[in-house]
Amino acid sequence: MSIEKRWLNACYSNSIWLLLLAPLSWLFSLVSCLRRVVLQSFYQGKSFSAPVAVVGNISVGGSGKTPLIIALVNALNERGYKVGVVSRGYGGDANAYPLAVTPETPVKQCGDEPLLIAQSCGCPVVVDPDRVRAVEFLLHESPCHIVLSDDGLQHYRLHRDIEIVVVDAIRGLGNGRTLPSGPLRESPSRLSQVDFVVLNGSGADFSVAIGPAKTHKVELQALGLRNMSSNQLVSVDAWKGGSTVHAVCGIGHPERFAQTLEGLGFEVILSGLNDHQQLTREDLEFGDHLPVIITAKDAVKYPYVASSNLWVLEVEMPISDDFVASLVEQAGLDMTAV
Repeated sequence: MSIEKRWLNACYSNSIWLLLLAPLSWLFSLVSCLRRVVLQSFYQGKSFSAPVAVVGNISVGGSGKTPLIIALVNALNERGYKVGVVSRGYGGDANAYPLAVTPETPVKQCGDEPLLIAQSCGCPVVVDPDRVRAVEFLLHESPCHIVLSDDGLQHYRLHRDIEIVVVDAIRGLGNGRTLPSGPLRESPSRLSQVDFVVLNGSGADFSVAIGPAKTHKVELQALGLRNMSSNQLVSVDAWKGGSTVHAVCGIGHPERFAQTLEGLGFEVILSGLNDHQQLTREDLEFGDHLPVIITAKDAVKYPYVASSNLWVLEVEMPISDDFVASLVEQAGLDMTAV
């Protein structure tokens, strides 16, 4: 296990030794607060021709932002709205930015999450470390009713009309402290200042920290298992692959993937990689014939011919009509413009 993962596990288990880092967390919180005030007061640009909704988090590690963005894009598209997505493109290295992402864009250029969104939704996706430039480019090339920013809550140069924070309801906010003695980029009170808090899964009660923000609960649901070799999608109930499987994933919270598979009835042998890490053949070889299951995010990073025992867990994140309606209202979207 890497030092980073050991530290993150300690933050979520509230290890007492992290108190030694508390003074650094106080300094981090002060600098973070001052940075936000300065950027929003002096450097945040003007509003764009379409509202921008940032989907981010205040904690380190995966929380479910990308599945939520895919769900929001599909739900808004179904209602007739044109949606665009911008992202930093973490893990990618393009020759030039901004980069318009298509389903055929090499993952090494755009990163895994933007490519997954482009393949899943077919909507305009632009990556650029400068999200302001990304939004301007997207709206110039593909006029949209609304733009979703994949992450970027702390990118305060970016004008935003709506802030949506995703919280892993199972892990919660860890020990509630900011970096480096805790897993938080901003204090828990930040949740009371955003427009929506989305609790992914079932777990902790955040009513005190959230305050007046609108809260919605979501939970990933399995659609089935897709064989990487044949592309055949099989329901979990109809799958005949056996109960013991290898789970391999390069995501922010690998244990959550294992828990999802265990909830489906599998006995899981987990091999967790670093977030955004590209899979190699060696990562999927275990010297046995057990099925190997990966996430859809990892599947877009696997460039090799797949073996017959390699499967992808396909999931969706159902969201309520009430949540979508509240977002549309908050964004000021006019149905007559659709």
